[in-house]
Amino acid sequence: MMDQNIKREIMIDHYSKPMNKGLVEDKGYRMIHNASDSCIDDITVGMLAEDGIIKDVRFDGVGCTICTSSTDIMCSLVKGKSFNEARIILDNYYRMIEEKPFDEELLDEANAFDTLYKQANRIKCGTIGINAIRDLINEYEKQ
Repeated sequence: MMDQNIKREIMIDHYSKPMNKGLVEDKGYRMIHNASDSCIDDITVGMLAEDGIIKDVRFDGVGCTICTSSTDIMCSLVKGKSFNEARIILDNYYRMIEEKPFDEELLDEANAFDTLYKQANRIKCGTIGINAIRDLINEYEKQ
């Protein structure tokens, strides 16, 4: 289990200086917009994939600390991965926030959200971008 101060630092760092924020104007990117009806979170996630490999994932919009940081971390985690590898990472993230057994090594900095399940009202914040990534993978696989 990660130290609370380290968790806070990771979240604040990815919120204040997200590495994957800013969408790319390129027709090759597929986009999904997700918004919360209960808070500020309103983001669009864009993904570029070729031959079953995620080449790039980016997002833009407005989000709280949990939404922005979890989306930024997950974009980094799945970039360069196959759809299957990314799905395993996403599945482990969902298991973690559902308080089920998960593989900590796969989640790296996303482990900062390992107690999110204790805040039911914040789970949506921690999944809005992750759901978009999952949905984009599903869209690519259908083509």
